[in-house]
Amino acid sequence: MTTLTGVWAPLVTPFKDGRLDLASTRRLIEHLLAQGVAGFIPLGTTGESPTLDDDEIETMVAETVAVVAGRVPVFVGIGGNATHKVIRAVRRLSAHPFQGILSVCPYYNRPTQEGLRAHFTAIASETDRQILIYNIPYRTSVNLTNDTVLRMAELPNIVGIKDSSGNLAQSLELLALRPKGFSVLTGEDALFLTMLANGADGGILASCHLATDAFVAVADRMAANDQHGALARWTPLARLIPKLFGEPNPVPIKYALWRQGLISSPECRLPLTPISSALAREIDQELAQLPHAVEGFRRAG
Repeated sequence: MTTLTGVWAPLVTPFKDGRLDLASTRRLIEHLLAQGVAGFIPLGTTGESPTLDDDEIETMVAETVAVVAGRVPVFVGIGGNATHKVIRAVRRLSAHPFQGILSVCPYYNRPTQEGLRAHFTAIASETDRQILIYNIPYRTSVNLTNDTVLRMAELPNIVGIKDSSGNLAQSLELLALRPKGFSVLTGEDALFLTMLANGADGGILASCHLATDAFVAVADRMAANDQHGALARWTPLARLIPKLFGEPNPVPIKYALWRQGLISSPECRLPLTPISSALAREIDQELAQLPHAVEGFRRAG
């Protein structure tokens, strides 16, 4: 088993006039690759996957795989709260040559731990692709316990977890107990440095769409045991991250990407609504203070 490491981008889905904006998708992927991301995850919640039609899902997978062209791994977000529907989506999308799947814990119906185990076991039995489990209880209303994670880790193609448990003690316990080769990638952007310092392998971070090189530098310097260097790169990020989650994700991130000229529109789909003017001003101030501003910063208004 190859441990998954580094900074992974849960890719936003650019829209323009209500349609997929594939030109912006290609531009953004190339930019993130140049900044050193270790992998991409299209069709996560940052990608507004619940709002995409089936044909749009197919297009985003095909486009991401084609543009990345094997330079880094692509794990596709395929999850849901009906196991048979998830399996059907896995079978359909497996026509595309991506490396793995990110699958969120079933939401709303709040299964037991045994139900969670059976859900992921059923998915794993239907594919030979690598699987990352995604635990994010404040969105799903169910917490995958470490005991259940460790049972899942015994399956050969469940290779790791995106850990957004929101419970630092639980996360640290998982790092201490996980088997060799089982990847723990934090999904808590604000805890990225803390988790790396305690042995996490990397992060799947929505905020790494911005100042990507700084996130990568934090990971690289921690891997080189340069904690002072990592902290120096982390400090401005620690100010930026709360602003990027000041309103529902990915609204602020899309706004910031648009302001920097990386996507053509900040559009999100309902029920998400445009960013407030107050938060937009705060994000503009933070972007202006980043060490390496992206060329093409759009003028306000």
